[in-house]
Amino acid sequence: MARSGVDETSEETGAFVRTASTFRSFVSQDPSSLFPPESGRYHLYISYACPWACRCLSFLFLKGLDQAITFSSCHTIWGRTKETDDHRGWVFPDSNTELPGAEPDYLNGAKTVRELYEIASPNYVGKYTVPILWDKKLKTVVNNESSEIIRLLNTEFNSVAKNPSLDLYPSHLKDVIDETNEWVFNGINNGVYRCGFARKQEPYDEAVNQLFEAVERCEAILGKQRYICGNTFTEADVRLFVTLIRFDEVYAVHFKCNKRLLREYPNVFNYIKDVYQINGMSSTVKMDHIKQHYYGSHPTLNPFGIIPHGPNIDYSSPHDRNRFSS
Repeated sequence: MARSGVDETSEETGAFVRTASTFRSFVSQDPSSLFPPESGRYHLYISYACPWACRCLSFLFLKGLDQAITFSSCHTIWGRTKETDDHRGWVFPDSNTELPGAEPDYLNGAKTVRELYEIASPNYVGKYTVPILWDKKLKTVVNNESSEIIRLLNTEFNSVAKNPSLDLYPSHLKDVIDETNEWVFNGINNGVYRCGFARKQEPYDEAVNQLFEAVERCEAILGKQRYICGNTFTEADVRLFVTLIRFDEVYAVHFKCNKRLLREYPNVFNYIKDVYQINGMSSTVKMDHIKQHYYGSHPTLNPFGIIPHGPNIDYSSPHDRNRFSS
């Protein structure tokens, strides 16, 4: 049966439980690799609305790979993906002018992301998610797990990258990055979804308490250092940022993550502005896409699809993070 993220809530417990991604191949410099790191061979399908996809887009810009790997964004609002069932998911616009920043699928002529999965695997059963790292040559999905895509973008395409020396997963910080990624994922990245998609009070209470415990932990850490793993910008910051940038604009309201706004945490709020202002990062943030998607694609949470006007935060305003060395 075709599924989306909103279908991953347990009927028994009312808790949201995310399932694992399915396509887990790697681009590798190994001469025997089925997927070698060739310029122009791969395409990254994203949505500017999706935090998981924007992790990958961030790496594309940070590493200077946006000429070697093409990318495109689908429409913000989920639509019907097939006439034979009721599944709603990512679709492509019919033209370049329908939604600025989104475009039709010129590679495969697909109308939906679901069609891409079915091209790659006709008998595929699972979620039809972005990001997708697509092999144009073999016409298949290489990988649809964002945490793995960012790792291979970090190392495997250095021969065609404009910033090959940038290492966002340096060896001396791997342990602290891995540890940070784990608690940030559980409490924050996935935590906001556990709040928003909970269908009973108890799992919501548990998720929202764990979420704000993790936010408080970030506030304490960021009072001592510029970035989440020290004074070096790493993949852990990218993974954290994509959730934080959506928090006050969407998650606080739409996902009921409203115990406090992130603007009330001075270290966290200035940190968001600091990361946003790193060259390339602001290009991954299209707040109109973000708000249109969340408020317009979850009718069980927002039946009339009304999009709130605010708060329209200016993340390009000055921050205080220069007080730390980097």
